[in-house]
Amino acid sequence: MPKQPSEPSEPSGPARDQALDHLARAAYSLSAADSRLRGRATRTAGALSLTHARALRVLAEEGPLSIGRLAASTETTGAATTQLVNGLVAAGYVTRERPAEDKRSVLVALTEDGRRRHDERQTALARSLHTALADHDTQALDAATDVLRQLASIYDEL
Repeated sequence: MPKQPSEPSEPSGPARDQALDHLARAAYSLSAADSRLRGRATRTAGALSLTHARALRVLAEEGPLSIGRLAASTETTGAATTQLVNGLVAAGYVTRERPAEDKRSVLVALTEDGRRRHDERQTALARSLHTALADHDTQALDAATDVLRQLASIYDEL
């Protein structure tokens, strides 16, 4: 559930307006970086977009899932998830399996290559985050997490 807006910790004014503008510009930069990453993922073998990586992470944590459950867990639509799974199947990272008890449904499961690629990506991400954010304490990281989640909520409403 999104956090309810509260009174700003400092009064509105030019400094706060400028800080919010810087935040909005940084969010645009993050979105542009994601677009570049998605572009690399379509051109470079082994490259993973954030959406690909999120799907692999969900499957690694939760095990085989239906397209609908994977869509919900990755915060994408069923159609987009089907397209995503097609790419992951082509890369050899996931399989589609029909459960014996319900031949109408399909479960998406990680392959060994998918698990290995997920583990590699998580290790690289953790190392990069640790290095790049070494000067930020846990409280600052928690605040950044909160801001990013609030930005996601704002973008969903636009």
